[in-house]
Amino acid sequence: MRNTTYTAEFVFPGHPDKLSDAIADALVQEASQGQKRALVGVEVAVHRNSVFVTGRIGCEGAEGIDITGIVREVYRSAGYGGDWMPYPEDLEIRTDLCLGPLEDGEAEFRSLSDDQSICTGYATATAETNHLPVEHWLSNRLGRRLASLRTEAPDLNLGPDGKVIVIVVQGDDGYHLEEFSCSLQQKSASDDISLHRVVRITLEDEMKVLSTAFADLAPDVPGELSVNGAGAFEIGGPEGDNGLSGKKLVVDAYGPRIPIGGGALSGKDFFKVDRAGALHARRVAKAIVVTGAAREAIVRLAWFPGDREGRLLSIENEDRKQLDPKPWQRLFNLSLEVSGEKWGHAANLVTIARYGHFTDDDLEWENLSFTSAKTA
Repeated sequence: MRNTTYTAEFVFPGHPDKLSDAIADALVQEASQGQKRALVGVEVAVHRNSVFVTGRIGCEGAEGIDITGIVREVYRSAGYGGDWMPYPEDLEIRTDLCLGPLEDGEAEFRSLSDDQSICTGYATATAETNHLPVEHWLSNRLGRRLASLRTEAPDLNLGPDGKVIVIVVQGDDGYHLEEFSCSLQQKSASDDISLHRVVRITLEDEMKVLSTAFADLAPDVPGELSVNGAGAFEIGGPEGDNGLSGKKLVVDAYGPRIPIGGGALSGKDFFKVDRAGALHARRVAKAIVVTGAAREAIVRLAWFPGDREGRLLSIENEDRKQLDPKPWQRLFNLSLEVSGEKWGHAANLVTIARYGHFTDDDLEWENLSFTSAKTA
């Protein structure tokens, strides 16, 4: 077998784009708790101590939503405050939002698509990676582990911002972590030698755990690691760069190996077709590999304005051959009723915005149950 090289990245909760995603999804969650069929379509931008929230929130009590408090809490829970700017209490939060109750009859019309969308779902038969590409799963797991050092190893003086990138090689003997780079926000006077040592130890420990669970993954860590390869990284987060919701779609989905539909998920309620369609497409792809119909599946759905269910257009297997979509369309209920009524209230959306929409198998839409009726 010829060696194949893959790459993927992960960004930390304090990254400006992920801050924006988390704020957007915190607002989705708040509105949906107030009214099950709440309509939310918001975008968030951050820079320095400025936060901009735009769009629409339509639900009972929309005018009373504590947007300022929600924004400050997202910053605080990401690690800002104390030694790290911007301080949540100093944020200047500006909004241009349509706030108010749904229009007469609008709740009923939520079952119909209010927009067009193209959605892609993917799954591989590798259950150990939650049916995700190995490199995407690995970057997520290693990134989350390194992000936890901020609170687990306070002597390192790490900040909320950071990034990880992995290069994984697949050969006859499985997968190897060939190269690894991380950028970890750290106070400039800190001991970078200790940081390198802790990063290596942490990676070695985590790779042992992951390779034990997934036998095709070698436990080895590269001899050379890139830790803050561009030099000191103290000014980060919104102080170092601007951020915008919906910019990390590849990180949110399946990594760069798999095409995406293009629509953002965070900031949209579960009746919105960009979000609903992505989850439906993932479920169909996962069902295909779980049932043994293929080892890999790329599923494409399309929605026209006014559609009640997604249109299952194509299914591609690991050999890039087309499978007949009709049986799977009959098996699954691809309606907005399912996503809006069943999935929109079952998870911590801030956590999902930070760590991925498909990376944890306990999420409601990741659980498959097959019955004689259409699978929800």
